[in-house]
Amino acid sequence: MIRIFNHYVHWSSLRGLLFDVGLVLLVAAAAVIVQMGSVNQAVPVAGGHVAAFAVCLLVLNSVSGLYEQAPVTSFGRSAARAVVLLAIALPLAYFIFGSLPAQALNRESVQWAMMAGATALIVRRAYLAHTAAKPNSANRILIFGAGQAAQDVASTLMQTDPNAYIVGHVSGPNERDPVVPANKLLPLNGSLTALVHAHQVDEIVVALTERRAGSMPLRQLLDCKVSGIKVYDLNTHFEKTLGQIRTDYLNASWLIFGDGFNQGAWRTSVKRVFDIFCAMLLLVVSAPVMLATAVIIKLESRGPAFYRQERVGLNGRSFSITKFRSMRTDAEKDGKPQWAAANDSRVTRVGAVIRKLRIDELPQLFNVLSGDMSLVGPRPERPYFVEQLTQELPFYALRHSVKPGVTGWAQVRYAYGATVEDSLQKLQFDLYYVKNHTLFLDLVVLMETVGVVLTGKGAR
Repeated sequence: MIRIFNHYVHWSSLRGLLFDVGLVLLVAAAAVIVQMGSVNQAVPVAGGHVAAFAVCLLVLNSVSGLYEQAPVTSFGRSAARAVVLLAIALPLAYFIFGSLPAQALNRESVQWAMMAGATALIVRRAYLAHTAAKPNSANRILIFGAGQAAQDVASTLMQTDPNAYIVGHVSGPNERDPVVPANKLLPLNGSLTALVHAHQVDEIVVALTERRAGSMPLRQLLDCKVSGIKVYDLNTHFEKTLGQIRTDYLNASWLIFGDGFNQGAWRTSVKRVFDIFCAMLLLVVSAPVMLATAVIIKLESRGPAFYRQERVGLNGRSFSITKFRSMRTDAEKDGKPQWAAANDSRVTRVGAVIRKLRIDELPQLFNVLSGDMSLVGPRPERPYFVEQLTQELPFYALRHSVKPGVTGWAQVRYAYGATVEDSLQKLQFDLYYVKNHTLFLDLVVLMETVGVVLTGKGAR
């Protein structure tokens, strides 16, 4: 893993992205520079077209999840992704390079060359998503611990990182009842350093449930680290592997003395400018959709097209959120707030569609312009639920140290929740965002949001 502006990214994802950029540039060089004779002549004529197409292609691949590190996908799913991407990318290439000046070069040959390059890139990327990681590229990991925490670490690695290879577990001195299967335990006959080098370990995750004095060989772990072996504690492992901060193993000192939570004036100002620019742009682009939605809602059922509701925002202050009405007007006729549920009978027919496409969220862009919300941030909750969840979930109040968002890291990583347990899962993603948020992470969330909208994943 590599950390870019506080956000953890897989090396293989970054390599794949850089390779794809290089491939687009190589095809462009073959198609344009050969005709025009030199780079100096080609860049003014086609440089903007190549850059625009490269950005569009990378966004499409990212939105479709082709750069995500996950267990191997099925052939059918990979093929379906490739077909959909080709259906979008090929006409896009034809259109972008069709605007090249015909008097400067053979425009048609460039179009076909870029379409062929896009096809090769997408097919290759879909193939890599379907195949397993190469054994020689796997990250060899030793887990120091044999209890439930160590078992959780092993499970997350197997489920989320195809490049991870677990060498084995080493039981801690104070662990009397190992949870890890006996065949996964490695005997520590000598020093930990010798064991690590014998098994060519790249990374150690210290996953001890019991951490009293004498439970960790600190000097040996330090020797491993200075010899080039990465050593991570339990909380950092979950943070970089899952993009969340697990509360079941979390202590306040890790949050206090670790990095992150940088809420400086510069970052706040940049985020505000970004929010205003994007909100205005999205309002202009989505205005026809919003107008049509308001009309259809009014035609289907009596009641207002919009509804406003009290939510909790920055520093616990309440504000009024605006959304398209997707439920019946008597959805809470008893006056008691209710969680949204799967196949909720209170949702109208139009409401089901606009929820699936996330169109009901668009009016919140006005909340962004007013400063109550940000484009990206934790989902704002109702005061009734905030009071309940603050009492039941540790660190829940930390969500309110940043502005709530129209979309967020938790929203693109976890489906809508209807229980306290669901709220806990989403809180762990929200804590990651609050701790590590930057403009870069906001851009990542926005791209993943497009993928969520196109697939309808998590809609309720």
